[in-house]
Amino acid sequence: MITLTKTAVRALVIAGALTVSSVSVMASGESSFHYKKQDWSFAGPFGKFDKAQLQRGLQVYREVCSSCHSLDYIAFRNLGQEGALGYSEDQIKTLAAEYEVEDGPNADGDMFTRAGKPFDHFPSPFPNVEAAAAANGGKAPPDLSLIAKARAASVGPDVGIEVFNDILRLIWHPITAYQEYGPDYIYALLTAYEETPEELAETVGDKYYNPAFNSGVAIGMAPPLSDELVEYTDGSPMTKEQYAKDVTAFLMWAAEPKLEERKKVGVNSLIFLVVFSFLLFFTKRKLWSKVKH
Repeated sequence: MITLTKTAVRALVIAGALTVSSVSVMASGESSFHYKKQDWSFAGPFGKFDKAQLQRGLQVYREVCSSCHSLDYIAFRNLGQEGALGYSEDQIKTLAAEYEVEDGPNADGDMFTRAGKPFDHFPSPFPNVEAAAAANGGKAPPDLSLIAKARAASVGPDVGIEVFNDILRLIWHPITAYQEYGPDYIYALLTAYEETPEELAETVGDKYYNPAFNSGVAIGMAPPLSDELVEYTDGSPMTKEQYAKDVTAFLMWAAEPKLEERKKVGVNSLIFLVVFSFLLFFTKRKLWSKVKH
């Protein structure tokens, strides 16, 4: 009973500390935004990517995000691999040919441009990091290849669930941990832009107010999405929220292209271990049944 009481007191202290922290953070002009848990098709041990959603997400990336953000670790041929977007070889060749990539040097020692091929990676919108920074107020936009995994670490376990649930989830992390923090963060960031409150006007300055931004409420990126911005041909809603969800799912695939394969191996391994454990148990009983204890 004493142990339980101490544990309860410690939990209350943690909750109080988090509350005080939230108040102090807001007073300093930063955000205490709580990231809502979204419904993702790839969540859970049996989750899979929605290929139609990934294709829409690629469309949003190409028409909106690619003007500033690179996708350095993704090659065109990756789009047709198992567990990817479901494109055929001909579709990938056609898509790659829409890009111009720098190649060379040629026999004269000069660099040249050519149409993209399936083995090429998505070309960066800027020739180098310095050019990207110069065109964006002194800070280069981040590459989006691994952004879904990178932002998962920065958001942490609190995605809007109660403090005590967070504590339990941390204790039972290997079994119950919710691993979609990164996508939840990206979706929230893309949809949480608001008018700058008067009391934070000086803090935000000439930037944009976004309470979901994990480095403060002032972000240099203008709101990238709006309703009717990208034309879908499959009948999906052309809303800011749908665009955000689609491109977020695509970025999750970019960061975890082997996610479906990994989950399949994990589930099969668990099934094998369960069956193997039962076999060992009954074998032990059979071997030791005639031995006197």
